[in-house]
Amino acid sequence: MRRGVGAGAIAKKKLAEAKYKERGNVLAEDQIVQMSKQLETFKTHLEEFASKHKQEIRKNPQFRVQFQEMCATIGVDPLASGKGFWSEMLGVGDFYYELGVQIIEVCLALKHRNGGLITLDELHQRVLKGRGKYAQEVSQDDLVRAIKKLKVMGNGFGMIPVGGSYLVQSVPAELNMDHTVVLQLAEKKGYVTVSEIKDSLKWEKERACHVLDHLLKEGLAWLDSQAAGEAQYWLPALFSELTSRDVTPEEANQMTP
Repeated sequence: MRRGVGAGAIAKKKLAEAKYKERGNVLAEDQIVQMSKQLETFKTHLEEFASKHKQEIRKNPQFRVQFQEMCATIGVDPLASGKGFWSEMLGVGDFYYELGVQIIEVCLALKHRNGGLITLDELHQRVLKGRGKYAQEVSQDDLVRAIKKLKVMGNGFGMIPVGGSYLVQSVPAELNMDHTVVLQLAEKKGYVTVSEIKDSLKWEKERACHVLDHLLKEGLAWLDSQAAGEAQYWLPALFSELTSRDVTPEEANQMTP
């Protein structure tokens, strides 16, 4: 018959476990301290790098993207505050604030035409045109970062992925995944029909009509009820012919029944 484990053996085992746990805690604390020192060193070097290359960071969009990525690796956000080291050293806070204002101005100016949706490409072209050829160069990455800051403010700004790029939403319309996939479906031709939605997405007619009616209500789509075959729902933000010229509110009204 086997003998039971004695109280002394149990106590010895518990003592050993406690020592291992204590040792593990000490090692974990040492690793945290070491990592903190490394991050602080990296941050110091990053600040020195920023000081040395601040002009290039301001003027070169590609260099600015790389610098932002370097900052992200250690959790530093140069755009998080309008004050402090990064804003004073680089002026990036002011740069993205001004860019955000320009984005809002472009979106408001075109809202009567596109209902509050615009492609990132068109937004980029119009922002560049508004800034003039002697202004600081701006990339699409800069626009995306500025829009993300506007989105945090809760004023309706957001981005919808379409065809490898984005549609920029500048109105507080409620768009769910159904609306997004319909916008993506319309991306190639600039318009979509109920039949195309049913065939491509395997939806019931009621679901397709519900989504399209919502886009019409929000001013994000125009209805061409006289199109051959069946009614076409045009997305002015994707309608390439419209992006080449400005359309008046009266012309926009003529596109709706």
